Amino acid sequence: MVYRKFAPRKKFCRFCASKENILDYKNVDMLKDFVTDRGKIIARRITGNCAKHQRALTTEIKKARQMALLYYTATHSTDVRKKTT
Repeated sequence: MVYRKFAPRKKFCRFCASKENILDYKNVDMLKDFVTDRGKIIARRITGNCAKHQRALTTEIKKARQMALLYYTATHSTDVRKKTT
């Protein structure tokens, strides 16, 4: 007998599920959910977004970075201190 350790939950696109969630580069709190603490955009297979909304999400994250609303990398963050020797 083979037992499964866990049942994976079905991933869904949160933008298709709720029409109230609108992608906008000014909504930084929502965009931070899709960026790691190191500044990388989280992949579609992990977030569960559909291809259409993942492309739009990437564009909006890049706009927010350009407008200095989000960080490009962790070294740009004020939370990370550079080591001084």
